[in-house]
Amino acid sequence: MTALPPIALPVVVEPRTRRGRGRRPAWRRGPALVGLVVLALWVLVALTLPLWTPFGPLDPVDKRLLSPNAHHWLGTDALGRDVFTRVLWGARTSLPVAAIVILAAVIIGTIIGAVSGFFGGWIDAVLMRFVDITMAFPPILLAMAITASLGPSIRNAVIAMILVWWPIYARLLRAQVIAVRQRDFVDSAVAIGASRWLILRRYVLPMSYTPVLVNATMDFGQVVLLVASLSFIGLGARPPSPEWGAMITEGATNFYQWWIAAGPGLAILLVVLAFNFVGDGLRDTFDVRDDS
Repeated sequence: MTALPPIALPVVVEPRTRRGRGRRPAWRRGPALVGLVVLALWVLVALTLPLWTPFGPLDPVDKRLLSPNAHHWLGTDALGRDVFTRVLWGARTSLPVAAIVILAAVIIGTIIGAVSGFFGGWIDAVLMRFVDITMAFPPILLAMAITASLGPSIRNAVIAMILVWWPIYARLLRAQVIAVRQRDFVDSAVAIGASRWLILRRYVLPMSYTPVLVNATMDFGQVVLLVASLSFIGLGARPPSPEWGAMITEGATNFYQWWIAAGPGLAILLVVLAFNFVGDGLRDTFDVRDDS
């Protein structure tokens, strides 16, 4: 009895996953898109505010402690200044400060983390001990101590926050570099005679920057909050600067005039939420494990 020939089974083509064509990246959908719009509006306001605002941030424009009305949407403060105008002007302080702190911290942390993770040995041990010492203290307490020792000002607050924030990126990038340097393409680059600095710059760093980018985006909101916190306790911007934390301090001294603190508080809330939404979108976009 002869054996039957094998039956050819039909090939089943699986449908395209949700990452297929036609699906927008996560940072262009839902909350991330809302966050981008909010941030774009704040940046536009900060850049163009002197061209169209009817009041100056330091000029008394009406009676003291007026409640919100048609002419002053967030009322006036104890000196008769328009609170809404001062909230908008506060973006010209908080957003540039956050950008400077994050950019400087990323640059310093990237250099130290990349060198530490790629070369290892005693270099790694020495650099990581500095990181461990800095991260042993709560960021807000260390920033307060540094700012108090340098003197209360927005410049010294920026210096303090940079010193507090760079170890986060150094440790994050170090972990990524250690993981990438063990891959086969790094061994191949070594085999063909490429220098270690060339391998680090051209092959390792481009494969390691994604978590740093996501973390930096989400840290923008945290830096804005920290700037306001330092100003609130008198270690950041000094009166009469229209800075959100300093304005909340003024609102605390005029407790029953709720609008003085509500305006800058709402501005901080919107900026922090917007940066968190954008950071979540970037994380979901770059997360290659999410295939469901």
